Amino acid sequence: MIQTAGNLGKAMTVATKPMTLEDFLNHDDGTDNRYELVNGELIAMPPESRLNISIAIFLLKCFLQHGIPDAQLAMKTQIAVSGSQATAREPDLMVLSEETVLALDGAKQSFITHDMPPPLLVVEIVSPKQESRDYRHKRTEYAGRQIPEYWIIDPIAQKITILSWMDGLYEEQIFEGQHAVASTQFPSLKLTTNTILTAGR
Repeated sequence: MIQTAGNLGKAMTVATKPMTLEDFLNHDDGTDNRYELVNGELIAMPPESRLNISIAIFLLKCFLQHGIPDAQLAMKTQIAVSGSQATAREPDLMVLSEETVLALDGAKQSFITHDMPPPLLVVEIVSPKQESRDYRHKRTEYAGRQIPEYWIIDPIAQKITILSWMDGLYEEQIFEGQHAVASTQFPSLKLTTNTILTAGR
């Protein structure tokens, strides 16, 4: 929605058309601000906390040490997901499949469209007052893309939720404290919840 001045100085609300994915990909407001597209509405992404950034970088390093090629690791890459209107999310970290890497080869933007294969894993790190976004909305959206694994890392609640795609639904496991996270996509990955939440400190 935008506000314009009406007759006699009164404000008049004018409805704007929902953005399409094409509109979103072509959007440039002349700033360095980053946005997600949620049901056709442009949503500014607030700055991340230092802890959330540290956790994402720590996991990136762990996946590299685990032998995941750097071409399959993505930050600041967006993905088109399901929604009542056009929706695009930007996970904190993704592990791409080889097929996704090939599909992105030569693309003008690091953006996974609906006709590209989904990533193997998306990771979201919960920010204050954004719990419903990561636990509810994105769970449904990523399920719509049938992404094999979705991690919700929650420094506030001190837990990690791993959702694994099984028989058309996400099966949920919750890990806390010194419990080692159990990944179906990366079963040999040996990391405890505390190690991730403290970014290896």
